[in-house]
Amino acid sequence: MKRGVGMLLGKFYPPHRGHVYLCEFALAHVERLHIVVGSLQRETMPGALRHHLMQQLVPGASVHHLTDENPQDPSEHPAFWDIWRESLLRTLPEPVDFVFASEPYGERLAAELGARFIPVDPARAILPIRATTIREDPLAAWADLPRAVRPHFVKRVCLMGPESTGKTTLAASLARDLETVWVPEYARTYLAGREGQPVLADFAPIARGQLASEQSLAADANRVLICDSDALTTALYAQALCGEVPDEVQQLADAGHYDLTLVTAPDVPYVPEPLRFLPQAREAFFERCTSALEARGRRYLVLSGGWAARRRGARAAVDALLARPSARG
Repeated sequence: MKRGVGMLLGKFYPPHRGHVYLCEFALAHVERLHIVVGSLQRETMPGALRHHLMQQLVPGASVHHLTDENPQDPSEHPAFWDIWRESLLRTLPEPVDFVFASEPYGERLAAELGARFIPVDPARAILPIRATTIREDPLAAWADLPRAVRPHFVKRVCLMGPESTGKTTLAASLARDLETVWVPEYARTYLAGREGQPVLADFAPIARGQLASEQSLAADANRVLICDSDALTTALYAQALCGEVPDEVQQLADAGHYDLTLVTAPDVPYVPEPLRFLPQAREAFFERCTSALEARGRRYLVLSGGWAARRRGARAAVDALLARPSARG
């Protein structure tokens, strides 16, 4: 039978399966559970993001964000426990009866709050996972990251280039070889069945749709997400076809983050299709792509030659990307 009010404190830096087990263990014991996410400004994974993720991962609990720049170890300040007690009493909306923790500090913390300590797998025998290890190499610990957390760490690879240069075929091939998912070009979905080239009003919905699809599919990716197009591509098409770029599209293009962009060169035959509009401007569009990437400091690789060569070059570049430690934490 559930009883009382519980609390647990953590950095959740990042949230992982062990944290979910701890929270669900606590939820099974108490009528109400308060989760306090403590963060420091110097930490590389934003505290607000961790707070949001814990709300998603443990919807049955009340999740609070503690942003006080408190000492992290009793050796750092003689009033360590007084500082933390005051911070928590100010953060928690009600007294707590139980403190749940997998770390030794839980017993002292419970005493400071006048609560009972409930240890949860302190030996890490059930789920031997540590956030420090995940931060060092999140891709190696992919199975320990909940679905909601994976978009923060996933490597994003964008394909960009002129029409009829094999981007879609290459995206699908890469995703299949890497056992991951890919984001189709939303412009094709949006413009399907239309006659004539798109007008200026079409480009903001296309950019939003592309981003929405990418954000949704990122949680299902296996370490890397392959994106066939992005907002920058949409902006370049708006400029080429309409002579201007809507403000929203420009903002999305400037804000886009990709770990690698593969640019397909126009040195293969052009195949006409209803949704291709620039058959005579492929070389110019290619130059616009590379110039825009350089202006934004985005890392890119040009793929040229036959289809087999493009596929080999793309796979080698993505393999090298996945072999490097993640820059995010």
